[in-house]
Amino acid sequence: MLRTLTLALLFSTFAAAQTADQIRAILAERIDTHKKVVGIAVGVLDDSGARVIGYGRLAKDRAEVPDGDTIFEIGSITKVFTSLLLADMIERGEVKPDDPVEKYLPDSVKVPSRNGKKITLLDISMQHSGLPRMPNNFSPGDPANPYADYGSAKLYEFLSGYTLPRDPGEKYEYSNVAVGLLGHALARRSGMSYEALLRQRILEPLKMSSSTITFSAEHKKRLAIGHNAALQPVKNWDLDAIAGAGAIRSTVNDMLKFLAAASGRTPCALAPAFKRMLATRKQAGGPQVEIAMGWHIFHQFDTEIVWHNGGTGGYRTFAGYTPANKKAVVVLTNTSFDSDDIGRHILEPKWPLTKIEPPKVHTEIALTPGVLAAYPGTYEIAPQQIITVTRDGAYLFAEMTGQSKIQLFAEAPDQFFLKVVDATINFEKDANGKVTRLVLNQGGQKIPARRVP
Repeated sequence: MLRTLTLALLFSTFAAAQTADQIRAILAERIDTHKKVVGIAVGVLDDSGARVIGYGRLAKDRAEVPDGDTIFEIGSITKVFTSLLLADMIERGEVKPDDPVEKYLPDSVKVPSRNGKKITLLDISMQHSGLPRMPNNFSPGDPANPYADYGSAKLYEFLSGYTLPRDPGEKYEYSNVAVGLLGHALARRSGMSYEALLRQRILEPLKMSSSTITFSAEHKKRLAIGHNAALQPVKNWDLDAIAGAGAIRSTVNDMLKFLAAASGRTPCALAPAFKRMLATRKQAGGPQVEIAMGWHIFHQFDTEIVWHNGGTGGYRTFAGYTPANKKAVVVLTNTSFDSDDIGRHILEPKWPLTKIEPPKVHTEIALTPGVLAAYPGTYEIAPQQIITVTRDGAYLFAEMTGQSKIQLFAEAPDQFFLKVVDATINFEKDANGKVTRLVLNQGGQKIPARRVP
């Protein structure tokens, strides 16, 4: 799901992380030394069996260590489940891969098409729908829980008013709204809710008893509280119409069951559907990356890794396996800090772990309220990513969609730095001295955001 203010990091290599002690050392460095994550739970499944390594805390104010039964939001890993539902429904003869998605929506909904080509179920599953990452009518009432009020009426409104920039099936473009639409359409075809369909077709057959979308009281007791990049607790995310894009909450133990079935290590009734998911592949943004149904596939270091990751306001997750030896890894964290490198490194030790650089040294200066008054406003990185800048007296704050408010500190009249992460924000002005955009500088990247009314 939505990526937030996190550090982009340089790479370095570490020793092969195959034992529990080696993995625990990696987690300790990330949590104790660099203080980037509150808690992590890692699951590994190979020929020697399954093992779970937890480190850190369920929350900053709780001493419990995450374990195999701790519940995390898994974010966009949900997309793999949605594509598995599609593959299973194809195997059952309930839908066809080339069915237009509009076939399973109300007649009143006008799904965009281009040059006579309609968006098919398979197009969406393989991220070739032509739909954008997020809908252009996404304006959350609660930025801390941004998807909660995006219902079917808004989804239909977006579809009926959107113009495709390219033909469906022509090009890879990762889209949350598209896969959310797929889950919605499959649920309508089944005559039940997305969560009920998920439970009946996947969770119950695979005995994933701790996985859910709707929290029970018992689930909440085992929940790892999500934290932003500043290690402050944030709200859980609730998804309505596009639940199929990122609504699932799960555990390491349950995800290992899922990966055991996906890799073929554990025989199950869903085996034909899992096999179908990898049968068709296309390029996805680079020569070493492919997209299948739901899964991404890396080809590097003479190893094929089938994987997906996820991110919500307070969580980062990774799940993947290597088909050659059926080794599987899941990494669940309760902090908005990318931990994909841990999963990839455990699957293939030649994959480097990220080297976390110390933050740069900045010198804070004071600016008058009159100077600061030029900067408050709304700045758009993308339709789903808004930075809202506000002023409180002599202090400036920035708040990104789905995140907590963060104070900015001036080091020049138009340049500010953050203390919670190693990043700066530059404000740019036109010839008349009016601020027109900001640029977020983070991890070697310059991310522009235009000022909008």
